[in-house]
Amino acid sequence: MEIEIATIGGYEEVGRQMTAVRAGDDVVVFDMGLNLSQVLIHDNVETEQMHSLDLIDMGAIPDDRVMSDLEGDVKAIVPTHGHLDHIGAISKLAHRYDAPVVATPFTIELVRQQIEGENKFNVGNDLVKMSAGETMSIGDQVELEFVNVTHSIIDAINPVLHTPEGAIVYGLDKRMDHTPVIGDPIDMKRFREIGREGEGVLCYIEDCTNAGRKGRTPSEAVARRHLRDVMTSIEDYDGGIVATTFSSHIARVTSLVEFAKEIGRQPVLLGRSMEKYSGTAERLGFVDFPDDVGMYGHRKSVDRTFKRIMNEGKENYLPVVTGHQGEPRAMLTRMGRGETPFELDDGDKVLFSARVIPEPTNEGQRYQSEKLLKMQGARIYDDIHVSGHLREEGHYTMLQALQPQHVIPAHQNLKGFSPYVDLAENQGYALGRDLHVTRNGNMIQLVD
Repeated sequence: MEIEIATIGGYEEVGRQMTAVRAGDDVVVFDMGLNLSQVLIHDNVETEQMHSLDLIDMGAIPDDRVMSDLEGDVKAIVPTHGHLDHIGAISKLAHRYDAPVVATPFTIELVRQQIEGENKFNVGNDLVKMSAGETMSIGDQVELEFVNVTHSIIDAINPVLHTPEGAIVYGLDKRMDHTPVIGDPIDMKRFREIGREGEGVLCYIEDCTNAGRKGRTPSEAVARRHLRDVMTSIEDYDGGIVATTFSSHIARVTSLVEFAKEIGRQPVLLGRSMEKYSGTAERLGFVDFPDDVGMYGHRKSVDRTFKRIMNEGKENYLPVVTGHQGEPRAMLTRMGRGETPFELDDGDKVLFSARVIPEPTNEGQRYQSEKLLKMQGARIYDDIHVSGHLREEGHYTMLQALQPQHVIPAHQNLKGFSPYVDLAENQGYALGRDLHVTRNGNMIQLVD
């Protein structure tokens, strides 16, 4: 059986992930993501109203025109998790393919919301739920399996395509968390089994985000302890405390809500994406927030909440707001510009339970946001966080577990690939032989 891989997006940047695997006449697409930095840099552009070809030209979504070179039929579109750099282009591209979107329940719900909120392309693909540990037949000889992984969003998986020539493991995005705050630990037992079964692993496609960082990525439980320590240390402060984190990081939001209660403050979740992700997680039963936790996304509702906080006393509340990357229209950025009824006073605390995504647009916006907050007298508590991506030792562990015949680094640019290339070469792989550094729009023939 011929096995061919099209590296469509995410091989020259972090974002707009998309990879297609052809096994014989059957094609499976993994991820259809957005390049968030390319959207943010065009702040005044309504990307939701743009044609897909214009979005491709501006580098916002994958250039999937290379799919016409694949001789097969797309049988499934499989996003790994609900981050926009993995699902954000489904509402713009999926209608081109007569195939269902197959994902875990939380991810499918986020995809459904994305499609409903953006009707320009009339995406009518079936949305199929499949949980970690389950399988699905793709054609006559290929099987799709979901393996549970841990990441900075709930309900994440690594899909595995089982073919007669061996397994294709799509390894984006994960960390090796054995004590997660929400959900099950990463299923390393299953990864090791896949490495030993049948023909073994033909190819492993891996996220290289933190490959150059020594050691292993700490568990979310470590971030939870760090967050509790910081919040306990300021529990006697009688002014304003504001927190921000990734809206999609449900485990972190849950910890913020819990610790707010512990220090005698009422948590309230503010911002469109905060309401979207936390509300969805609660409706689907992944979390159970206290009944008195408010979630407000519409700007008027948010401003009314800020007025209530100012009237009743900032010392009684913990607003958890959007804006951890300094996004221009997010709640925290508006607070820094003095555009909300919430007034920051000298000594008020702002907790960033997130790191800056290492990309110039984010770094610039975050720098500006912090400057504005400090000009109003805010005290910044930074980097209360652990990454959602594997570090060096996690990568070694995955290679040892899977023993893949071929490896394809992803989720970076060429500079970002170099630490992983060094790591893989130390494990016996060689560039141009079984270690394939590639670019967007390329084809890699593994079996002909």
